[in-house]
Amino acid sequence: MTLREMSVEYRAQAQVLQGRIKELKTLRKTLQEEEERLRVDHRIHILQLIWREARDLAVLLEHYYERGYRRNGRYTL
Repeated sequence: MTLREMSVEYRAQAQVLQGRIKELKTLRKTLQEEEERLRVDHRIHILQLIWREARDLAVLLEHYYERGYRRNGRYTL
């Protein structure tokens, strides 16, 4: 598997994560208990972190072999 092919997988997973985040935000609006809302908020936060990493890695892998591409300082291969 090439890095470009891996980037497609990362991007697809980022879309799945984004969909789940939207579902949880909708669910949060219906919850009445504060404790449940806090649990959902925490889950949303964790999923957003994972989503950002998947998205950033997809971009890095898409452009890894391009000359002049300015790489993200957070990730090195």
